[in-house]
Amino acid sequence: MIDLIVLHSISLPPGVYGGPEVEQLFTNALDWDAHPYFGQIRDMEVSAHFFIRRDGELVQFVDADARAWHAGASSWRGRENCNDDSIGIELEGLEGEPFEAAQYATLSQLCHRLQERYPVTHIAGHEHIAPGRKQDPGPGFDWARLQHDLAWSSAYFPDAVTGTDPPIA
Repeated sequence: MIDLIVLHSISLPPGVYGGPEVEQLFTNALDWDAHPYFGQIRDMEVSAHFFIRRDGELVQFVDADARAWHAGASSWRGRENCNDDSIGIELEGLEGEPFEAAQYATLSQLCHRLQERYPVTHIAGHEHIAPGRKQDPGPGFDWARLQHDLAWSSAYFPDAVTGTDPPIA
């Protein structure tokens, strides 16, 4: 049962926006020799359900009913392996840098659509489900803005964002 949305950030190469590389990565079409950084991620087996570009464009890679491999070693809500019961959303961006208004608008719309289809009760960053291993979407992501845009209770959000402990489900 999908009840978690996990937010990530990605740009390829890091800090470069607007190119085709992220889509190429998630569709197994990336030219590994096109940039020196790509050699570092060559053996990663990763996928995501959705990708939100800087201009707010939404791209879907994996059907929301199918498992995507976005979380890796992870734990949230007292459960291990968040890939089993979550939707992974990649935001075009770099850890620590701010995201665009268009991305928040698309993200909010997408989260509402997902909640209409699934019993979503939690939303967290990769940094929350894999602390010490991942830092995305990072300090540039405005959790308060997202909570305001969604009008969801603080119980949906990580304690690091709201100052309260998340409920154990």
